[in-house]
Amino acid sequence: MADQNDNKGLGSLRNKIFFTLICLAVYRIGVHIPTPGVNGVAVSEFFSSQNRGIFGLFDTFSGGALSQFSVFALGIMPYISASIIFQLLTSALPFLEALKKEGEAGRKKINQYTKYATVVLAVIQGYGISTWLASQTTSVGGSLLSSGSLGVFPFKFVTVLTLVAGTCFIMWLGDQITERGIGNGTSLIIFTGIAAAIPSGATQLYELVKSGELKMIIGLALLLFMVVVIAAVIFMEVAQRRIAIQYSQRLANNNMGSLATSHLPIKINFAGVIPPIFASSLLMFPSTLAQFMNLPWLNSMRDSLNPNGVIFNILFVLFIVFFSFFYTDIVFNADEVSENLKKSGAFVPGIRAGKSTADFIRYVLDRINVLGCVYLCVICILPGLLTQFFNIPFHFGGTSLLILVGVAIDTSQQIQSHLLSSKYDSFLKGVKIRSRRVQF
Repeated sequence: MADQNDNKGLGSLRNKIFFTLICLAVYRIGVHIPTPGVNGVAVSEFFSSQNRGIFGLFDTFSGGALSQFSVFALGIMPYISASIIFQLLTSALPFLEALKKEGEAGRKKINQYTKYATVVLAVIQGYGISTWLASQTTSVGGSLLSSGSLGVFPFKFVTVLTLVAGTCFIMWLGDQITERGIGNGTSLIIFTGIAAAIPSGATQLYELVKSGELKMIIGLALLLFMVVVIAAVIFMEVAQRRIAIQYSQRLANNNMGSLATSHLPIKINFAGVIPPIFASSLLMFPSTLAQFMNLPWLNSMRDSLNPNGVIFNILFVLFIVFFSFFYTDIVFNADEVSENLKKSGAFVPGIRAGKSTADFIRYVLDRINVLGCVYLCVICILPGLLTQFFNIPFHFGGTSLLILVGVAIDTSQQIQSHLLSSKYDSFLKGVKIRSRRVQF
């Protein structure tokens, strides 16, 4: 009977994984469906020359959909932007903070507002990119619009409608993966888009070594460096600082001996990939505006903020540090954690409950954040500098690597939790069956 229950659990897991793979395959197919009214070849060549600005960042997260200007050109980024905005506003606006405290109902309400904001952002971004694209020409002076296009205004209307519908479909697809599949749907969609560029990068590296443009020893060293960086990212992403927690003697003697000593885990990289994304978007913004508005001072700012330049890297580090502390301070409420520990009869050894505990947690969190900031800065800057030094044609980005490793770890942990849960359920069912037999 236990074996049958195990098989059912594995079958359910297989169905979840299969459903997730189908949804991701649908997403990848949609990436190659062009938006009506554009010249696909001309647009692809045009975007390949736009190697500066925020378009490169968006194209990475969309899995190449932006460079092909497909129906999924905006990708999931409007939803990510709206989610981050509402996550920050939740701690700033009393109305949203009250909704958050309502539990599941409040979370659903905030999620609904986030989706509304996603549509608004998608409309704004769709209109902006369609207007800009209609005014651009190829290197030989040709139009990026197809010969069958009815005109600029119909092109803008159809493009905005198509891109907004594409973003809404991706958002719905992510929700379906989260509810019926395995892993976080939004994260897996971004993961798939970034991972789709790995084969082409590997092929380009092989061609460089084969043609002699890159020495074999340098190619092997680059691969070894990638492995070391990935191992370091995995280690740091799972690393924790555990604050010892003890429970009162009353709870320990009340048949809860296993809870007498516990710990409060705090991740070393508490802010995750949010600081690099915020910093990249903010620094790429001037170069993006320069492509829309031809102003001398804006072009000068764009030139000074070269992604491989010294000024860009210094500002990048400063912004990563700022957003790491800012995001952590908003998301992690030390006073609330301290109050919950006090209500549950738990305390930090040697620290008084209440304000002293909150101050101690903040002190530990600030020290951890320093190490997390150093880790993020090294991972986000060092790979780009080395690929530039070796003149590699593809970008080995630290932000993309953080997303890949983080999503892979989270998905594997969910699969392990599902397996453990199925084994635990089968064990309990086996115990119930044996107890019934004994009673009989």
